[in-house]
Amino acid sequence: MSDDFSAWVGKVEETADVLEPARSNALRAALGDPAPRAAGDDLPLLHHWLYFWNVQPPEGLGTDGHPAKGGFLPPVPLPRRMWAGGRLKFLAPLKLGERVTRTSTILKVETKVGRSGTLVFVTVRHELAGAAGLAVSEEQDLVYRDAAAPGSIPAPAASGPEPVAAWRDDVRPDPVLLFRYSALTMNGHRIHYDRPYAMDEEAYPGLVVHGPLQATLLIDLAARHVGRPIAGFDFRGQSPAFDGTMLHVCGEATEGGASVWTEQSGTRNMVATVHCAA
Repeated sequence: MSDDFSAWVGKVEETADVLEPARSNALRAALGDPAPRAAGDDLPLLHHWLYFWNVQPPEGLGTDGHPAKGGFLPPVPLPRRMWAGGRLKFLAPLKLGERVTRTSTILKVETKVGRSGTLVFVTVRHELAGAAGLAVSEEQDLVYRDAAAPGSIPAPAASGPEPVAAWRDDVRPDPVLLFRYSALTMNGHRIHYDRPYAMDEEAYPGLVVHGPLQATLLIDLAARHVGRPIAGFDFRGQSPAFDGTMLHVCGEATEGGASVWTEQSGTRNMVATVHCAA
């Protein structure tokens, strides 16, 4: 692929949203914690992903349900796209009910060719500022890939070894949970709720569990156990997770914070490092 996307590097977009409590409370309820938070309370970590919707009319969507390529992000001519990982610094709490500005900058676009074909990586920095100034600095790694061959992505085994972890939650990612997370984030990607599309068009063995949902489960687990404010969170997807198989959300303390991961049938799906404030 010879496309030159250098013109997109340095591109900046600014959006704003109000962190209304209902959306965050809806996610907390969907994950089993129905106790509501009110305006003025801290926004739970990673719940900023529920805001700043990019809502497009039908003609502004791609066949995969995402906004069509070529707006803020470069028009990479590869059919599959996903969020591969990211790095976040939490500088100050965001407050429910406040107006927040997000400044997004494309930092780099890289093309690589490997055993799985051509990959294009796009790194985007988001800086979120509320009334008290800069609160969250985040880098997202997006990856665009060639189409997968039918049967090339294996389903998780029906059973596997029990994870060995100091902390552990077990979550069964059923289609209802995946639909609710898609709705709350305005994520139209059909691999998360449209089983025929996920299996027939993108060659997955089932519905795909969102990477950001897994990351949210991981940081929630860490926040309950580390006993110190979380200052940073780095995560990376290793293997897709699917509906219908128990997802183990695991973690253990480290000197600087925690090591956390999700696991299905003995395979790690997402790994992350939690950095705590000194």
